[in-house]
Order: sequence, then structure tokens, then C-alpha cells
Amino acid sequence: MIKFLDLKAINDSFEPDLSNAIKRVTDSGWYLLGNEVKEFEEEYKAFIGSKHCIGVANGLDALRLIIKAYLEMKIFEEGDEIIVPANTYIATVLAITDNRLKPVFVEPDLQTYNLDISLVEKHIGPRTKAIMVVHLYGQTCWSFRLEEIAKKYNLKIIEDNAQAAGAYYVPEFERSEVSGFDSVKSAETAAPKRTGSLGDAAGHSFYPGKNLGALGDGGAVTTNNDEMAPIIRSMANYGSTKKYVNDYQGLNSRLDEIQAAILRTKLLRLDSDNYRRCLIAKYYIENIMNSEIILPYSDIQMYLSEYIPEKYSISDALQLQPDKFYPNHVWHIFIIRTDAREKLQNYLAEKGVQTLIHYPIPPHLQRAYNMYKDLYLPITEKIHKEVLSLPISQVMTDKDISDLVEIINNYRV
Repeated sequence: MIKFLDLKAINDSFEPDLSNAIKRVTDSGWYLLGNEVKEFEEEYKAFIGSKHCIGVANGLDALRLIIKAYLEMKIFEEGDEIIVPANTYIATVLAITDNRLKPVFVEPDLQTYNLDISLVEKHIGPRTKAIMVVHLYGQTCWSFRLEEIAKKYNLKIIEDNAQAAGAYYVPEFERSEVSGFDSVKSAETAAPKRTGSLGDAAGHSFYPGKNLGALGDGGAVTTNNDEMAPIIRSMANYGSTKKYVNDYQGLNSRLDEIQAAILRTKLLRLDSDNYRRCLIAKYYIENIMNSEIILPYSDIQMYLSEYIPEKYSISDALQLQPDKFYPNHVWHIFIIRTDAREKLQNYLAEKGVQTLIHYPIPPHLQRAYNMYKDLYLPITEKIHKEVLSLPISQVMTDKDISDLVEIINNYRV
């Protein structure tokens, strides 16, 4: 059996450090808003490259709190609009509507599955206040053109970084067809930056299945905004900065000490774990050869090819990780597409390969958003009908990976 994601094996790979971290918390007798959360916030903001990090209960709350803070700061008003990719997970949209703002759905790029930035400008109206980008499946969604649009229309950019912890925006990989400015010249002087530090604020999720996963729910907000950060910190704690004194109508949304200790342990290895995921993705892309399968695209594969031999084993290539590694895709999910998804999924199950569908129904066709069911979003609907997620994780063996490739290559419709 090739499991889709063997969480037990992943967590076992961190022992005994994981158990020691948990014991450190239980021995301390302090379980909320203590030293582990403070230390994790310091370590994670340094990792991301942001001035502030606030631990919260989950990724949805992180996005909800960002919007709530903008409402409190009088930058947003109820009824304002936020541009959002139409093919995202529903949590992205829930954060907008929960705050009584309106999502404006924009189609994705069929190659990257991320927001098609070339379509954004024509969806901007008088009440548009922000663009929410989603680094979907682990791939960075960013460009100089996006920054230019936001500046031109005075829009905030909110990042949904739930799936891309550790990914970078790498200017040198920006495709030249993005027009309207000198992207080549800009790329020459711009350094790689982590997702979560690119926009005005970012929401992060530490759900167990994420690349940086807790043993329960967890999340964080990162931002460089000195005014916003204390508002979010207060609003995540009932709107209080002093016990029993409430400045805002807040939430109970706090990262607990045990989850923070677990995340501190896992953060130390995140880059190397992401590197292994990149190697697996590269192997899949180079070796899956089946005309019925549409493989994902990422510029980072070209970068990996510069220093990894043409013929290699993934275990050997792990020793070649450079000191500075800037993946624009950390492969939280490895997506393929096919017209005959159910048949392929059944075939793989029969061969002992677990797969999942991320996601079968787009937000605008969910019952919860019935008011948007008549939107014309053919690319989004095509993606949701065809995508299938293959196993990918840092604990997969070389044999698992090669066996999976062979099984897929033997598939026939």
C-alpha cells in the first residue's frame, strides 16, 4: 500500500524530539499564551521574513482576523469586495463572507492553477479593496504585475499561505510574458522572498497534513504592519490586551503551547523536508509518461536540474541540497489531471495507491454559496472535474515513488 500521506510515519521521524517537546510543555504547567508560543512566533517570523507573527487557532481564523483588523482600522467596510481565485479551498472565501464582504471570483491559470493575474484588473470595481492570492497546492502566486496593480488601485494584498509554508517568490523565474513593466530589469535586483512576507498580511495553516503540520489545528498571521499586528493579537484573545478589558469584539483563537512546541520542532527541518518533496515532484514529472495524464508545471524543476545529475536516485540527491534553496513550489499537493478521473482513481486504488481529490466542488457551486451558482467559470469547473492528487511526502521511499510511476505508466483508459 502506498499511502496518500502517512502522518504517523512523518511524526515518528521527528522522535524523540517531538515527545520531548510535548513533555517540556506538560512539565511546565503552562498551556496557553506561554513561552512556547512566544518562541515559535519569533522563530516563524524569522523564517518567513516578516516583522510580526501572531499564533492563532487555525488557518481560517488567520484570514478572518486579517480582514477583521482591516475593518477595525477603517480600511475596509462591510460590503466591500475582495478579489479571490475561483478554484480555491472554501476557507479562503469563508473568511471574506464571514466579515460581510463580497468575494469576486477570478479564474485561475490552467497551467499553474493559481490566480490568473492577467484577469485581475478587469474585475476591479469602486468597492474593491483587496486581492487575496492563494499559493495553491504549494506553488507561489506572485508577480511584479500583481504588485503594480495593487499599487495602481490602492489595494491590499492578502496571502492565503495555508499550503505553501517554506515556498519562495523567485523573481528570476517570473515569466517574461507578464507585461506592463520591465520585469527582467526588476528581477535582476530583486531577491527571493518567502511566501507569507510578500503581501500586506498573510494567513498560515498548521493543519496536521500541511508541510508544517501540528498534531491538531493551528495557524498564524504574519505581517509587517505595526498597526495591524497588535489589533490581531488582541482580537484573537477575545479582543483583550488586558484580562477582563476588551477593546474589540474579538474571537477565541489562540495557538496552544503544545502545538507551538511541536511546530518549533518541525520548523527546524521544514526546508529539507520541502527539498525532498521537490525531488519527488521532479522524478514524477520526468518519469510519468502517459498520454492520459496532464502533469503539473513548475519553473523550479529547471532550477533543480542545474545541480542534480541527469540520472540519480532521490536518496542520493538528498545529499546535494544547496545551502540556499529557493523553491517556488513546495508540493504540498502533487496534482495531475485526466478526463477519466474516476476510472484512474479506481485503478490506482486496486493497485494499492491511495489518492485524494483537491477539491471536487468549487466554492461557487457549493450549497453555501448558492447565490453564485450561475457564474460562468469554465476553467475553474474543468479543474475541479479533472484533478487528482498523488501521494507525495518526505517519508515516501524510493521504491514507493518508482512503483507509483510504473503503475501510472501502465494505466490505459
